[in-house]
Amino acid sequence: MTIIDPISDMFTRIRNAISIKEDTVQIPSSKILISICKILNEEGFINGFELRNKVLIRKYIFINLKYDEYGSPVITKLIRASKPSKRVYVKKSAVPKPLNGFGVSLISTSKGVMSGRQARIANVGGELLGIVF
Repeated sequence: MTIIDPISDMFTRIRNAISIKEDTVQIPSSKILISICKILNEEGFINGFELRNKVLIRKYIFINLKYDEYGSPVITKLIRASKPSKRVYVKKSAVPKPLNGFGVSLISTSKGVMSGRQARIANVGGELLGIVF
C-alpha cells in the first residue's frame, strides 16, 4: 500500500499507540522520518528508536514511546502543519515557539530537518512540518 503523506502517517501511528498505552510503535522507514525521530529523541519526547529489517526489502523504525511516572504520555499533541495539498512556510523571524518553548516545531530547511530552536540559531526558515507538545 502506498502512503501519500508519510509524516502524517507517522504522527497518526504515534497517536494511536499512545492512546492504547503501547511501549513501541513501528513505522516504515525514510530519511525524513529518521530525522524527525532524531529530533524527538534529542528533545526528550521519546526514549529512543532503532532501524530494523522486518522483511528483506523493507526497513522499519521502531520508536520507544516515553511515559512519566504516573503513566501519562510525554507527547500530548502531534499536529501536522504542512500537508501535501497546502504547504506552510515560515520565515526565519516567524519560527513558532509552541507552549513558550516547552514544545517543538519541526522545520524542513535547506540545511535539513531541524527543530524550531535549531532553526532560530542557524537563522533559517523553511517548511513547517509539524508541532509536538
